[in-house]
Amino acid sequence: MPALAPLVEPGEPLTTAERERYSRHILLPEIGLLGQRRLKNARVLVIGAGGLGSPVLLYLAAAGVGTIGIVDHDTVDLSNLQRQVIHGVADLGRSKLQSAAAAVAELNPLVTVHQHDVWLSAANALELFARYDLILDGADTFATRYLVSDAAALLGKPCVWGSILRFDGQVSVFWNRHGPTYRDLYPEAPTAGTVPGCGEGGVFGMLCGTIGSTMVAEAVKLITGVGRTLLGRVVLFNALDASWREITIAPDPATEPFTELIDYDLFCGTPPASPQGDQSISVHQLAAMLDARSRGELDFDLVDVREPEEYAIVHIAGSLLVPKGGILSGQARLARDRDIIVHCKAGPRAAAVLAELQRRGYAQVRQVEGGIVAWTREIEPALPTY
Repeated sequence: MPALAPLVEPGEPLTTAERERYSRHILLPEIGLLGQRRLKNARVLVIGAGGLGSPVLLYLAAAGVGTIGIVDHDTVDLSNLQRQVIHGVADLGRSKLQSAAAAVAELNPLVTVHQHDVWLSAANALELFARYDLILDGADTFATRYLVSDAAALLGKPCVWGSILRFDGQVSVFWNRHGPTYRDLYPEAPTAGTVPGCGEGGVFGMLCGTIGSTMVAEAVKLITGVGRTLLGRVVLFNALDASWREITIAPDPATEPFTELIDYDLFCGTPPASPQGDQSISVHQLAAMLDARSRGELDFDLVDVREPEEYAIVHIAGSLLVPKGGILSGQARLARDRDIIVHCKAGPRAAAVLAELQRRGYAQVRQVEGGIVAWTREIEPALPTY
């Protein structure tokens, strides 16, 4: 891959305070005063202020990136603090945008932060991305990753992508003007429900720092024109083995060009979190049914389709643990002559199980809307969440 020109033109000369703050960068001949002025003039958009967004935002700010945009629409909860190091106990219940922006300002008040409190979608991505030079994608769903890559490609902008799950992390650079995009790495979206998210499969907290800092290194190289970027390459890190390996990717000439953004939930086959009508019940209805069952007035099986580790953290009393994988593979069998209520953490896995059981002819199956998340929020708030 040929060397890339610097992405950003140099900004105004550095002040005395800036020369002192960034002196360790300036001492590097590859960056120097000119490279630091490019960082000062750069506008970088970060998707997510969570596990990857936390180290990404802190290192971008520390490096002196002049303008940072943050896209997030979530609040800080206790389970975030294991890996989302930009937030603290005092931020619980606070908007992640506000918490992250405050942390950036505390670290480097010279940085301008723009907060975008939106759900990123095909309707707003292009207008939002057009304001920035570079996109850093720390999203945790396939639908958002395809959306980010496609929107960046339509605008001809580079995208630094990172992904983490359990003990594994990946980083690459996508830029259709010079190389591949996310679609060249994943031409087809994985089947819905086959790849768990961090909230289901877990994540080794320290991995966020390793992958996030690698993403920022790529961003700084793109902005300043230094070194060899990961364009056309994906690096994969396994924290259990402390091992790195690399694969190469290239644009697929058979891929048909696209000219507009699409419905990415539909493209990824995301199952609905809450089936409609008589296929679902609310957590309040479930609570009433469990009370009736305890009195001997009603009989049904409440099936928790999460994993054993999730069940150990929190579960609904009286539920039966039967993980989704066992049901879908046919290894675990449920009674056909009983009413069955299924639930997972928030809905998607239970929806997949519901659809499969109905396909097999089960007629007495329903799903709990919102899963254990809704139960702990509305019925038993004293239970832990994750």
